[in-house]
Amino acid sequence: MRKNQAMAHRIAVLVLDGVVPFDLGTPAQVFGSARIGPERERLYELLFCGEGPVRTEAGFTVTPDHDLSVTERADTVLVPGIHTGGPVTDGSLPEAVREALLSASRRGARIVSICTGASVLAAAGLLDGRPAATHWAWARRIGGLYPRVNWDFDVLFVDDGDVLTSAGVGAGVDLCLHIVRSDHGAEVANGAARRCVVPPWRDGGQAQYIERPVPPAAGIGTEPTRSWVLDRLSEPVSLEEMAGHARMSVRTFTRRFRDETGSSPRQWLLRQRVEHARLLLESTDLGVDVVARRAGLGSATALRQHLQATIGVAPSAYRRTFRHAG
Repeated sequence: MRKNQAMAHRIAVLVLDGVVPFDLGTPAQVFGSARIGPERERLYELLFCGEGPVRTEAGFTVTPDHDLSVTERADTVLVPGIHTGGPVTDGSLPEAVREALLSASRRGARIVSICTGASVLAAAGLLDGRPAATHWAWARRIGGLYPRVNWDFDVLFVDDGDVLTSAGVGAGVDLCLHIVRSDHGAEVANGAARRCVVPPWRDGGQAQYIERPVPPAAGIGTEPTRSWVLDRLSEPVSLEEMAGHARMSVRTFTRRFRDETGSSPRQWLLRQRVEHARLLLESTDLGVDVVARRAGLGSATALRQHLQATIGVAPSAYRRTFRHAG
């Protein structure tokens, strides 16, 4: 076994009756695409486990390669969404599944859910008193079953340290990429996103998807302006300049921007600057002052403040952790 394979982070994916096939495939695609070094070594090992053949919500059956015992040696236990079964109907959970999750949590494994997989964590008691996300369409049912959970049905995902939960379907991709970014930095996460042909992150939350499509733009939307801004992150760009580029009033531009991205222009721009700074810290030897200027954050002090607020570390510490040779 090669060195990186031996050191790969082990993820046990818990396959339950009624599993959503998209959610089941998401971790395999995203974590399987997270690679590093000249030989593109895999950083994660995925073990799919369950109690025998499982009927998916799409009407076909899958058979996990492993039983629940693999959760005992997993670094992360991940639960994909389910559309049938006790966790989403009456709050019940098979005792073997409950014990596997509680045991993994007690020994310090990271616990993750996608979409309605959060109901499984809630049924096991792992979300009591904690913030958590799930699909907005299940808010009434799951929220009613588990009132002791601090549900947030607006966000794409919630990172509460050792327990992470996501909203539905595509938000599982967002959460898995967030985990890769947290474990190995933006460069590796961006590479995984490119291999999956998805954006490395999405702005905003579920609110932009609830029972309404993105509003049709009258004439031109804000996407060309967002692309224009990304090409000049090192330059100061005002809200008025962005609105002018889009040929809209500031008020109309701000409203349409929020409709299309789920965040304000200023919030979005700051996020792009911080992410660009993270990538420069990982992939170059530029000084912190130069990184700050090229990301449009102005000064090393500003970069430190924003990086501390975003991920809780200083630029030098971030670089030491995530600087990759290839």
